[in-house]
Amino acid sequence: MNLAGIDTLAVAPLADGDVFLGGRWLPAADGRTYPVYDPATGEPVRWVSDAGAQDARAALAAAEQAAAGWRATPARRRSEILYDTFRLMTGHRDALADLIVRENGKARRDALAEVGYAAEFFRWFAEEAVRIGSSFADAPGGGFRHVVRRHPVGVTAFVTPWNFPAAMATRKIAPALAAGCPVLLKPAPETPLTALAVAALLARAGLPDGLLNVLPTDRAPEVVSAWLGDERVRKFSFTGSTVTGKVLLGQAAAHVVNVTMELGGNAPFVVCADADVDAAVRGAMDAKMRGGGEVCIAANRFYVHGAVAAEFTAKFGAAMAAVRTGPGGEEGVTLGPLINRAAVDKVRSLVDDALGRGARIAAQGTVSRGPGFYHPATVLTDVPDDARILHEEVFGPVAPLTTFTDEDEVVARANATVHGLAAYVYSRDVARALRLAERLEAGMVGLNRGLLSDPAAPFGGVKQSGLGREGGREGIEAFLETQYIALDWPTD
Repeated sequence: MNLAGIDTLAVAPLADGDVFLGGRWLPAADGRTYPVYDPATGEPVRWVSDAGAQDARAALAAAEQAAAGWRATPARRRSEILYDTFRLMTGHRDALADLIVRENGKARRDALAEVGYAAEFFRWFAEEAVRIGSSFADAPGGGFRHVVRRHPVGVTAFVTPWNFPAAMATRKIAPALAAGCPVLLKPAPETPLTALAVAALLARAGLPDGLLNVLPTDRAPEVVSAWLGDERVRKFSFTGSTVTGKVLLGQAAAHVVNVTMELGGNAPFVVCADADVDAAVRGAMDAKMRGGGEVCIAANRFYVHGAVAAEFTAKFGAAMAAVRTGPGGEEGVTLGPLINRAAVDKVRSLVDDALGRGARIAAQGTVSRGPGFYHPATVLTDVPDDARILHEEVFGPVAPLTTFTDEDEVVARANATVHGLAAYVYSRDVARALRLAERLEAGMVGLNRGLLSDPAAPFGGVKQSGLGREGGREGIEAFLETQYIALDWPTD
């Protein structure tokens, strides 16, 4: 696929097929295809190749064949390819954003922001690729030397979600390639087109054949099991639900595969009595409504101090009520559709459960008329602690508000979850904010800030929100093995 093809990828099939394998565009081995839907209409965008186990094995063979050459490629050359991909992504920002809107549904402003964020992983890890080093030291007892070197872990397999079809792919692909590892990628069946476009850009930047293999599929267990059941796969990274992550961890254990897991979240958003309420409202809109709330680090539970609860509720409610819902590509739309009907049904069931337990709707935006999978921006108040919405990941534009009066109380309530991905705290008192942050069981905390993701920072959670970190210097460590060599060093 040439670069011009990115502009038509959402509506026209590739010439030969949609499976990117060994540097070639191929149909699925058994000829199967499946539809990708537009969440704004519920209608198919186009049909794509549906890869199966045979394709998965062929992709693994291609990756293994390419591994030795890439491992021996100088880090500077790997860096140059990644940086050229960054430039190509930014140069095709509009076309990539259009693809994301078509298959994911998010508002175009969010899609544009995602493209910029996704591209930054290529720039960051282009810089990190040349910083992989070894060490040489004298043994403390004398008589020999320690050589500690880092080398690529080997063939890597990735499974990415639909909510950030570009960024969740590049956050894994970039560090793996920077470290010297070939990649097998299974994008979410709902959003394969963006991943295919990223593959085309990497090929255009000069990535050798076989180092990135992208398999769109609607039969994920077949493809993933073929990879995890093969001892040649030495690294597996998954972003998705905790339930699915547990199943995949079990499969990875059979061959003791190195894993990174970024799983579900249930982020608390704490507004203290001394918070700047206007700033907290802006942060709440960022933390809750980015990507329509279909974000693992989205603010899920709002704990507002009683002293500012009325003011925060009024201002936050006004901001949520003003959200314009509609097809993501329409001018002025800030909330697109959810990914599918099942997502809408889940969010509605959580709202209905909360209302049935005594919660009330304090504010609500308008619902888009016409087809598509829409849910209005909604603020709930008087939400009781036993409501499901405080214990399950919402993954939609609904904000449940509760109040608190005591710091120990809010910490206990915030930590009363099996998840620990992200948390948010608003307070003018830096000492209080830091004290709360250190007590919250979360891998990431935003202090007076509703946006916390950054390619240069480690992303990940604690408890059942995952294992390992992506991004930052830690991101490339996940794709490196450490080897120690005891070197005899004669002193005579």
